[in-house]
Amino acid sequence: MIRHCSIVLVIALAAGLLVPTASAGTNADQAATEIAYLIDLVRKSDCAFIRNDVIYDGKAAADHIQQKYDYYKNQIGTTDDFIRLAASKSMLSGRPYMVRCSAVAAVPAADWLHAQLDLYRAQHDSGTGTQSK
Repeated sequence: MIRHCSIVLVIALAAGLLVPTASAGTNADQAATEIAYLIDLVRKSDCAFIRNDVIYDGKAAADHIQQKYDYYKNQIGTTDDFIRLAASKSMLSGRPYMVRCSAVAAVPAADWLHAQLDLYRAQHDSGTGTQSK
């Protein structure tokens, strides 16, 4: 019976049906680090953040995103969840948040944040399974 359980456990791990707790902790830690980085990046950015046709500076945008992150925290397991739930669109109007840097046309905040996340991951060589798109 023990041998049968061991075989089932090995098959489940190999199939990706079970994730070791240490790995899950590492992914959660990575997501928390990446989310903190993105919020700080927004806060320090000179870009304009547009929410429902109102332009906000980085500090105001970061404060708003932080509030939404705190509200949705129990539903956020990855950095992608954070971008989707807290940093990409108005939950009231459904309209996407936009980011305009310099004279460049505004782009959806989700696209801008994913690009920033890709750069961060490339610099920190952090490929642990949370995909950026």
